[in-house]
Amino acid sequence: MSFGYSQSLVKANKAANARSLGVALGRHCIERDISVRQVADRFKVSRMTVYSWFKGAREPRPDLAVQIQRYIQKLR
Repeated sequence: MSFGYSQSLVKANKAANARSLGVALGRHCIERDISVRQVADRFKVSRMTVYSWFKGAREPRPDLAVQIQRYIQKLR
């Protein structure tokens, strides 16, 4: 199933700092077609928060950082 990430989100993600944890998460999710809803539900945050992470506009809270790093490792 394709979740059809918008061109603007993909472009913003590609232009953002790759060292950002949220941007790295976004790249993995976009490549693997994991929906924003799935990510939001997994980390108990809003979809808007996930979009902000993917764009590099916000960083995940420190209490979520370890969980997100583990999730990214599983996706590799």
